[in-house]
Amino acid sequence: MVLSLQNICKSFNGKEIFKDFNIQFTEGIITCILGPSGCGKTTLLNLIGGILHPDSGRCSGFTDRKISYIFQEPRLLPWKTVRGNIEFVLPDELASTERKEKADELIRRVNLCEFADYYPGQLSGGMKQRVSIARAFASSSDIILMDEPLNGLDFSLKQNMLKWFSQIWQADRRTVIFVTHDIDEALAIGNEVYVFSQAPVKVVSHHVIDSSSTLQLKNEIMKNL
Repeated sequence: MVLSLQNICKSFNGKEIFKDFNIQFTEGIITCILGPSGCGKTTLLNLIGGILHPDSGRCSGFTDRKISYIFQEPRLLPWKTVRGNIEFVLPDELASTERKEKADELIRRVNLCEFADYYPGQLSGGMKQRVSIARAFASSSDIILMDEPLNGLDFSLKQNMLKWFSQIWQADRRTVIFVTHDIDEALAIGNEVYVFSQAPVKVVSHHVIDSSSTLQLKNEIMKNL
C-alpha cells in the first residue's frame, strides 16, 4: 500500500503551512525530513498520525496502520520502571513471562540492562530517550514517527543514540519517518531524505542515501537548506 499525502492544504491563523503539498513514503525504510525550524515538519507528523486533519487533500495508507512516536521529550510514565514502561505497550495477549523476555531483549539492545528496575526520575536524559526508543519498538506499530528526538544531546551521546537506534531497527524493520534539522543525523540513519522549504512547504529535493557518497550528498543537501 502506498503511503502518501496528496494535495494537502493546512493553515494556522491565516498562515499557510502546506498548499497543494504532495509526498510519498517508501515502506520498510527510514525516511528523513530535513528543513528549517518552523517549516512544518512537526505538522507533517501530526497529519500522518491523525492528530491534525488537513483543511483539504488526503493522507492515504495511514488510516489502518498502528503508529508509535518518539518525541524530543521521552514522555515516560514516571511511576513505572524502565521495564514497566516497555511492558506497558506490549500486546495484552502476551503471557507475563513473554512480556518480560520481550522487554528485557529491547532493554539489552539499548544497553540498559543494569537499569531495568530504575524509574525515569533516576535516569539521565539520554537514558530516558533510549527507553523511549525501546518502547516504540515494543509497540506493535507499523510506522514510527520521530520528532527531533536527538535535539539537545551532545555529539558523543547523539552518535551512540544513532547506533542503538540503527541496531534495533535492523532487527525489526519498521517504516520510520524521522524529522530533524541535522544533516549528519539524516545521513547517518536514513535511507532516503526529503528537504523542505520554508512554509508554505515545498519539497526542495529528494535523495536516496548511498553510504559511499555521503560527503557529496551532504554538499548537495546543504545547497538546498
